[in-house]
Amino acid sequence: MISNGLVVAAGEQQGYVPPTIDDMHLPAFFTIGNFEFGKHTVLILLSVVIVAGFFLFAARKRAMVPSRTQFVGEMGYGLVRNSLGKELIGVHHYKPFVPILFTFFFFILVNNLYGSVPVIQLPTMSHVGSAYALAGIAYLTWVGVGIKRKGFGGFMKDMTMPPGVPPLVYVILIPIEFMSNLLIRPATHALRLFATMFGGHLALMVAASLTQYLIMEAGGVAALASIGSGALGIFLYFLELMIQCIQAYVFTLLLAVYLQGSVSEGH
Repeated sequence: MISNGLVVAAGEQQGYVPPTIDDMHLPAFFTIGNFEFGKHTVLILLSVVIVAGFFLFAARKRAMVPSRTQFVGEMGYGLVRNSLGKELIGVHHYKPFVPILFTFFFFILVNNLYGSVPVIQLPTMSHVGSAYALAGIAYLTWVGVGIKRKGFGGFMKDMTMPPGVPPLVYVILIPIEFMSNLLIRPATHALRLFATMFGGHLALMVAASLTQYLIMEAGGVAALASIGSGALGIFLYFLELMIQCIQAYVFTLLLAVYLQGSVSEGH
């Protein structure tokens, strides 16, 4: 009998069947036209409440001697403001962009960390649509800033005509730079986030389901192998937890880099 999982030769019994994408992305609660409202949508809305609620609560007193909550909030804000805004975009240009960098970082962080929370266990950025939506907002932001600051012609020149190149080479270079900077860049910005969240969480699901199978169904000597798969699952859990934080930082860092290119002086 052929199945998606491991086939057991004895009789018609089916062995271990690994989880699939359908197991990760549950069916929608209800649909309105083409719009599906499910667990994924609920978690995104919840993340807005979590981020806004935490920082409003942390800033409610604004004491000179901060409480622990205020200290954590100020530390998070300072991380984005200084390491992603001030240092990357530049001391003269970073201030208008701190709010969007702050929002992107903590919104993505919370939505990534869902994947490590028991019961919830779904990083919403493992849906490619979510990652593309964020990358689209980022793209419109840095392109809009660049055109506003440099004009359409000046911005396109910066994007497609690097300095110090012989004029004849521009015939080949301009289409390549246009594809790379204005078409491929937003796609890779989204896919980097989506792929790490999707792949890491699916690997964690496989390790967990394999451990359960070896203990509950295989039994006997095979159950001893659950020690290895369980240890692998624990390792993947903490690895995924680290990657969830890193990817929130990397996505926001790339937005800051793109904004820096939009506000920097032209060639």
